[in-house]
Amino acid sequence: MVVFSYSGTCTRLAKLLCSQQPDWQMGEIRLAQTRTGNAGYWRCVLDSVLRRQPLVHYEGPFPRDFEAVVLVSPIWAFSLAGPMRSFITTRREHLPDVAVISVMGGAGAPNAVAEVARLIGRAPVMRTAFTMDSVENGSCEQRLRDFGNALRAAEEAKHDAQPDGLAPQAA
Repeated sequence: MVVFSYSGTCTRLAKLLCSQQPDWQMGEIRLAQTRTGNAGYWRCVLDSVLRRQPLVHYEGPFPRDFEAVVLVSPIWAFSLAGPMRSFITTRREHLPDVAVISVMGGAGAPNAVAEVARLIGRAPVMRTAFTMDSVENGSCEQRLRDFGNALRAAEEAKHDAQPDGLAPQAA
């Protein structure tokens, strides 16, 4: 799982998902330059609206080592957060199946999912969205567990459906 969180809400959600799926690991995207106060907030919003890619640093497991990577990101101004855009753009060739979790004030998740699909060149295998309120008050917990379980089951089914190699076909 790869998370970017400006306020900490997305990190709380990602940690909850990791606690529900104990063998899942989490990596974090951080802005190269800290943004604080009103000026920092508005710069983040402009990055999203203008589709800019701020410089970021990633700390965590190598995404290519997993069958699927869950991207957890806030929605800013009805758009994908700029730091997640930067991460995806610079590491798209290292991303296996991608699932998207958006955290928003109220709307914009479909726009972010569409942008992720455009950036990676394929549709995410799963997607869901939560409001900041549902993360803060904990009401997202069961739906998040269901998402994690569904993703795990889909990846296991995909793995089980792979052919066993070169088997003779019946004539």
